[in-house]
Amino acid sequence: MHHGGIYEEEIAGKAYDTRLLARFARYVAPYRTAVTAALITIPLVAASRLAQPWIIKLAIDGHITTGRLAGLGGIALAFLGVLLSESLLSFLQVYLLQSVGQRVMSDMRDELYRHVMHLPVSWFDRVPTGSAVVRLTSDVEVLGEMFASGIITIVGDVMLLVGIISVMLWMNLKLSLVTFSILPLLLYVAWAFRRRMRQSFREVRARLGRLNAFLAECIGGISIIQAFNRERDEERRFSDLNASYRDANMPVIFWDASLYAIVEALSSIAVALIIWYGGGEILRGALTFGVLVAFIQYIEKFFTPVRDLSAKYSVMQGAMAALERIFALLDTPAGATEGETSPHQPPLDKGEHPQDREDSPLIEFCNVSFAYREGDNALEGFSLVVRRGERIALVGESGGGKTTITRLLTRLYEIDSGSILIDGVDVRAMRVNDLRRRIGIVLQDPCLFTGSIEFNICLGDAEARARVRAAAAAVGADRFIERLAKGYGEEVRERGNNLSVGEKQLISFARAVAFDPEVLVLDEATANVDSASEQMIQEGIKGLMRGRTSLVIAHRLSTIQDADRIVVVHRGRKSEEGTHQELMDIQGLYYRLHQLQFNQGGWQ
Repeated sequence: MHHGGIYEEEIAGKAYDTRLLARFARYVAPYRTAVTAALITIPLVAASRLAQPWIIKLAIDGHITTGRLAGLGGIALAFLGVLLSESLLSFLQVYLLQSVGQRVMSDMRDELYRHVMHLPVSWFDRVPTGSAVVRLTSDVEVLGEMFASGIITIVGDVMLLVGIISVMLWMNLKLSLVTFSILPLLLYVAWAFRRRMRQSFREVRARLGRLNAFLAECIGGISIIQAFNRERDEERRFSDLNASYRDANMPVIFWDASLYAIVEALSSIAVALIIWYGGGEILRGALTFGVLVAFIQYIEKFFTPVRDLSAKYSVMQGAMAALERIFALLDTPAGATEGETSPHQPPLDKGEHPQDREDSPLIEFCNVSFAYREGDNALEGFSLVVRRGERIALVGESGGGKTTITRLLTRLYEIDSGSILIDGVDVRAMRVNDLRRRIGIVLQDPCLFTGSIEFNICLGDAEARARVRAAAAAVGADRFIERLAKGYGEEVRERGNNLSVGEKQLISFARAVAFDPEVLVLDEATANVDSASEQMIQEGIKGLMRGRTSLVIAHRLSTIQDADRIVVVHRGRKSEEGTHQELMDIQGLYYRLHQLQFNQGGWQ
């Protein structure tokens, strides 16, 4: 297992925060009422905090230093009322923001999942599973944190800072100027740290994607790892990736701690300046003790959000990196969706179509060429005619292009040149959901989902659910299903681990029958079946194929010798075509492959 190359998560270049946030605002818009209510609380919370030092100043100068206790109780009650108001308003603000954040995250996950479901299969060939999972889970979670403790709280912090500066300037201009002499240095520090922290967070998210990709791959292949005694080797690989992720976090921790420490130091310097200058002003009679105490409290309130700025930077920079990755995923062009035809569909001929004739073929591959990678054709000039009810077998060496033929037929990939016709209509001119409903596929490795056997046969489709039992009976799956404790309600564990290979394959056969396809594609459906299960599977295949046009990809030539026609695909081209006996008589590629399987020769 290798982790690099296509598994290397791309680290994006410079991003524009305002553009990302403007795009993110579209997800917040449906909840504008709650956001507006939260925004209304911001100036009220700021006013409550601004009032507290001012009330203390009134108590000191008007009562404590003068010895007049009359009215001091009223000031204390006013201070208590302001504190309670701040607490209530802060609760309301946090609750509204957190609830909106959860709804926004839910909406984004829904949109991301819908988009991923329609991405072309070629995208999944390039992107590791772990990276995709990170974008749908932890990346979105980071955005919720940004919304709850980032964007709007920063607005509140800015409002509080502006209010503090205004009040301090109004109370004493000279003392304010002395205090704010450190602001240029503070602004420079914040600006300098911003770029460094952003790049560090991109690197963290990239390495987390690689770590998750590795975990998904190893857990999925744990039986192979253990069978070949590769546990220690994989442990070392994980340790390397884990250490890489840890090391990527170190710069984030360094800049975070540095920013917090610098702001704390500047806060202490500001308090020292207030005491030094304000103390002298008090001795000269130019300043009251209450004003000095209020200034110290305002400075503490001023630097509290500034100290938190390092944490907010962490949240915001992580969120910007996450937004870059999420929008990059959403901007990835989707494949053909359910109701779409291909944007590159050819114009339809207005004249006679082949389906107008009774003897017209059902499927036609017309000079089809396709490459997964440019310059390396998987198919080249491939042509084939399949008539209704025919059973066509595709054979040839691994990697010769057999599976590619079926992928192009179902438009999992789009052809580069040529055309594929069904009933004389180019598949690119057909709605994708209509096309795929006409084709049933059974793969070499049956894919089962967590849920009941009934669900795995019908996949939640209402029409298919009505045919579940009849479909199971048609392929012989009912015999083992009805022996299970819960029958069709029996739960299937992850990847069908509680079923045998043959049972899983029979369920996939029943699934194909339940959806009642016109065309059936079997891609190495018996390749992984043991001898004891093969007879059961072969009986299921007969029920599956009954009355249907079939394309069968097979390596076991004994399973396809009674096919109507056998097509030999060699290096992306149709090399031979005919019945089993016709191909044996010409002693070509099929003959040599047949000899190889019976240890009488070799494939050349």
